[in-house]
Amino acid sequence: MAPQIAPSILSADFARLAEDVALISGTADWVHVDVMDNHFVPNLTLGLPVVEALLKHSALPLDCHLMIEDPDRWAPQYAEAGAGSVTIHAEAAKAPIRTLRAIRSAGARAGLGVNPATPVEGFEDLLGEIDMLLLMTVEPGFGGQRFLDVVLPKVRRAREMIKGRDLPVWVQVDGGVSAETIERCADAGADVFVAGSAVYGADDPSEAVRRLKAQAEKATAAAAW
Repeated sequence: MAPQIAPSILSADFARLAEDVALISGTADWVHVDVMDNHFVPNLTLGLPVVEALLKHSALPLDCHLMIEDPDRWAPQYAEAGAGSVTIHAEAAKAPIRTLRAIRSAGARAGLGVNPATPVEGFEDLLGEIDMLLLMTVEPGFGGQRFLDVVLPKVRRAREMIKGRDLPVWVQVDGGVSAETIERCADAGADVFVAGSAVYGADDPSEAVRRLKAQAEKATAAAAW
């Protein structure tokens, strides 16, 4: 699959989200929405009402990343609202298979997220239930953090697991993705890249997306996987 860029509006201006989403509508593939509840992670961002409002103004599909304490309860509602993709965290879900199936049944792609210290091997049997595996490359909760290179071997293992199952599962990396790190992520096996500060901290967010995608495409073309 060609690399995809999902700018995170966690780094956008919350007072003008619709305008900031429009800035990247010509180059980005997704709008990444970080939903945090100040319980699963130590930060409070936005929730379902804001997602419902953004859906009316975004030309891009929304990639909702739920960093919340009770994803089994809330995740299906994001899919029913019209999100294109909904990711729950393995560390938070109590009934992951049921919830992942509910997300798919509501018409969205189902994602499973894992924190930096969480091994991916324990979720190999769930690969058939998901459309995307999200690997956090920072500790979840705040934007602008430094990329954790220690996660790159896990990205490689995830890609090998998926290849071994011959499944069309995307590998997403989230946290510290920038011009300095995106090629390493692509080389390791990632094909969906969440970038916040690297996009919305640039003078021209759309051009920043274009450059990141070009870097990812170059690295993917040269990758062994």
